[in-house]
Parts: sequence; C-alpha cells; structure tokens
Amino acid sequence: MCIVLAVKVGPFSAETEQALVVRAKQGDRAALGALLSCFGPTLFRSVLYPRLGDVTVAEQALGDTYARVVERIASFEWQVPGIYPWLRMIALHVAIDLLRARRREVLFQPEDLEREVEEGASATTGDNPAESLMARRDLAAAREKLEQGLAKIHPRYASAIRLRIIEERTREEVAAALGVSNSTFDVVLHRAMTALRKAIAQASTEIEEP
Repeated sequence: MCIVLAVKVGPFSAETEQALVVRAKQGDRAALGALLSCFGPTLFRSVLYPRLGDVTVAEQALGDTYARVVERIASFEWQVPGIYPWLRMIALHVAIDLLRARRREVLFQPEDLEREVEEGASATTGDNPAESLMARRDLAAAREKLEQGLAKIHPRYASAIRLRIIEERTREEVAAALGVSNSTFDVVLHRAMTALRKAIAQASTEIEEP
C-alpha cells in the first residue's frame, strides 16, 4: 500500500464547480468529464489506493466509481462543500464491494470502510477546500492505522509487509531479502497480513472503548 501525502486540489472555484454540476445533471457529458478528471486522481490516491492496497484493483475501483457517478449524477443535490464528499462516499461503497468480492489478502476489511460510510463526516475549515481536507484526513488515518498495526506485530511480519506492500518489491525480491523460498514467503505474508488485520482491529476497538 502506498501512502501519498501530496494532494492535488481541484482548479475550480465554487461557482465554476457548481455550474459544471448543474450541466452534468442535465446530461452534459463534457461537464461531468471535467469534474471526474479533476477529482478522480484525489479519489484514487487518498480513498481507493490506500484502502485496497493494489494499483490494478484501485484503478478498477475508480472506473466503477465513474460508472456509478454517471448513473447517479442526476440525483446529486448541491451542497456547500461541493461534489467531492458525494464522490468520496460512492468510492467507499465501491471499495467495500471489491473487498467483499476479492479472494486475496487485504489490509482493511469491508467493515472498516462501512464504519467510515456510516460516520459520513465532512470537514471544512476557513478557505481550505473540503476535498483537500478530507483527502488529507483519509491519508493520515490510513497511514496511522498501518503504522500502529505494524508496531504491534512480529518484526519479521512487519518487514514482509513493508517490503512487499509498502515498497512494492516483487515476491522474489522479498523472499530473497528474508532468506526464504517463494512458497515460504507466501505463507509468511499470509500470516503477516492476518496478524496486521487483527492488530488494526484491536487498535480500532481500543479507540472506541470509553
């Protein structure tokens, strides 16, 4: 999983964004395309990729998000924070569906994202764009959960995850770095991911307890 701190802020003023939304709701595909081109990279970097942990799957999720937006844009009602919070919620729902359907190791479970959807919190402060603040919060929360979890598991497991998931080294490279065969590394990574998920879940429970 790659955590990217830099967040691109959309170039639109509130007035321009609202005008594009009005046109998109009326069926103007060019206007909708402009909105998706603006906010798509932020959705990918701060919402989908950190939670899905795989570039290909995150790209698929972004495409699915675009498809749902096209289907539902007519139902969107403009609010002061703009369209980004609505896009973010759609992306989270798409991520939940993909996590449920996948048959591979994942850092987060659907339940983790469902809690985010239920909270549905948006933040605005002064003149800062809502999408930038929300994206930064997403990235910070994802990295904090990951680092807290890694600190609680066996160092060997943490190394396997850092090398394979965070640094995105190949399976063969990480196996060699750990001094094991490829098949043994698969077992180590499986156990490491299981331990990490448990650690993340435990941390979340501790935070929620009064």
